[in-house]
Amino acid sequence: MKLLIINGPNLGNIGRREPEIYGHEDFDSFLDSLKKEFREHEIHYFQSHHEGEIVAKIHKATEENYDGIILNAGAYSHTSYAIRDAVAAIGIPVVMVHISNVYARENFRHENVIAAKCKGVITGFGLKSYELAVRSYAV
Repeated sequence: MKLLIINGPNLGNIGRREPEIYGHEDFDSFLDSLKKEFREHEIHYFQSHHEGEIVAKIHKATEENYDGIILNAGAYSHTSYAIRDAVAAIGIPVVMVHISNVYARENFRHENVIAAKCKGVITGFGLKSYELAVRSYAV
C-alpha cells in the first residue's frame, strides 16, 4: 500500500517544540522507524507551513496513486476549509492524526473543520498516532 503522511505547520519541529506535549523524538527519526516497521507499505512524507501547498499536495496525491493519506494538519485542523474541501474532493481515504489530545487542550482546538471528511481521527497517542493510522488501512 502506498501511503502519504502530510504534516502541517510547526510539525517540522517535533522533538524540539513543546516536548511536554509533543515528546522528545524528532519526526525524521520516528519516520525512519515507522518505515522499518511497515516495510510492506511504501510510506512518503510531506511537511509544509503553507496551507496552499498542503491543498496542492492533497490534490496531487490522486495523480501519484496514493492508497491513503495520513494527515496532521496541525492548527489548520481548526480553521482550514480549503484543506477540508481538498480532502472532500479526492477519492483517497484520509486518516487525520493529532499527537496530543486536542480535546484536553485549549477550547479553540476542540473544533475540527476537516475531521468530518476523513475516514477517521486518531488523537492523543503521541507519535504512535501515526502508527495507528498506518494500521487502520489494513482494516
